[in-house]
Amino acid sequence: MSNKRSNSFRRAILQGSRQLRGCSLRDEVGLGLSQRLVRHVAYETLPREVDRKWYFDSYTYCPPPWLILTITIAEVVVFMYYGFQLDRLVLQVSSPSFLKSPLPYHPQLRAQAWRYLSYIFMHTGIEHLGLNMAMQLLVGVPLEMVHGALRIGLVYMCGVLAGSLAVSVTDMTAPVVGSSGGVYALVSAHLANVVMNWSGMKCQFKLFRMAMALVCMSVEFGRAVWLRFYPPAFPPCPNPSFVAHLGGVLVGLTLGVVVLQNYEQRLQQQTLFWIFFCVYTLFVLCAVFWNVFAYSLLDVRLPPPP
Repeated sequence: MSNKRSNSFRRAILQGSRQLRGCSLRDEVGLGLSQRLVRHVAYETLPREVDRKWYFDSYTYCPPPWLILTITIAEVVVFMYYGFQLDRLVLQVSSPSFLKSPLPYHPQLRAQAWRYLSYIFMHTGIEHLGLNMAMQLLVGVPLEMVHGALRIGLVYMCGVLAGSLAVSVTDMTAPVVGSSGGVYALVSAHLANVVMNWSGMKCQFKLFRMAMALVCMSVEFGRAVWLRFYPPAFPPCPNPSFVAHLGGVLVGLTLGVVVLQNYEQRLQQQTLFWIFFCVYTLFVLCAVFWNVFAYSLLDVRLPPPP
């Protein structure tokens, strides 16, 4: 064995089939700062000791967790740009020019397909951005370190798309802004994984951390509900919808849970993954047909274009 491998890896090989007993990753000594961070992430996200040891010995920071960081930086840059342009950082949605950007989803512009995804870069104010950014970084970065950008990006983008499509089906006259669909998909998937593997999760203060995550989600969701039914600053255009949050949660509790539970296993070999993926694809197709035909058939009175 190479001396570059830690004691836990050598024990894994000697035990065979990755069946480790009685030896905890916490027993490792003489670790550097980066190694302690990897060990911390392993205990935060993985429920099985054997997986935690395997991850600890194989993680190399190459590639780094770039996806969530890149999305977060882009959101901050876009927010600051429009903050200076609108001369407003709090409750930007009350500016008459807020929805004139090519980024947010607007029911009158639903034929512009990129808006079903690009709306994540627009936020209603610094309070909206701050809550989403905090949950996105605190949960998304560790998950990406363990599961990789491809899997986490799949859950995140599925939550984003499900959020905007859910609004277009259930709240047909409202626009959508904010990254809550993707954030809620990641956070709900992680929390569900913790609950389902409660005895195996060894993260510190897990009950307190879960309670804080639920409080943050509840505050952000409650704020979105209040804003939706608050009298709009520029009627007849309503304020942004909160339904995207619920779309993200549903993705997290279905597709997201399967992705996070199958560490280092091929998703294409997981039956449950394909079941949820097919259901999600069916929902997307139905929502697309709804957007093409339902608005005219139901004679929905849409707000004027921005």
